Amino acid sequence: MPRYSVFIATSLDGYIARPDGAIDWLQIVHPVDDSHGYPAFFASIDTIVVGRGTYDTANAFPDWPYAGKRVIVMTRRPLEPRHGEEVFAGDIAELVPRLAGATRVYVDGGKIVQQFLAANLVDDLTISVIPIVLGAGIRLFDGGEGEHRLDLESHQAWPTGLVQLRYRVRRQA
Repeated sequence: MPRYSVFIATSLDGYIARPDGAIDWLQIVHPVDDSHGYPAFFASIDTIVVGRGTYDTANAFPDWPYAGKRVIVMTRRPLEPRHGEEVFAGDIAELVPRLAGATRVYVDGGKIVQQFLAANLVDDLTISVIPIVLGAGIRLFDGGEGEHRLDLESHQAWPTGLVQLRYRVRRQA
């Protein structure tokens, strides 16, 4: 079974995007460098499962940020793949068998993270807290993902105010 990992940024008040999906506020902690861990994390994954909103945001970047990885977009809306992505419109339970050959799966997008947590599939979370209160937007956790105990593996703060927390999901006996 693959390892399922979350690597995501959130505002201090728990939002991962503005109400319109914009993530421009992440720029307040730039430049992000290798010390933030994303390049090492990205190198450790072979598959990415994203929601449609995250996919649309990634497609707007000048360069495709998921190059070299298997990408599965969870959406019920029509989608014409532009980079060899796979489109999936079923439930998480139906997707898991298709991920059996993966080693480490990057789970990205608010609703997708919530669904994988609710299915007790997430193994670890890296959450970068950005020093801003947005007041509204798309929440990382909006209910329904259930209760999950976490063990703090590490934490780090940068002069920009970014604080990164790395957790392992505690499995119930």
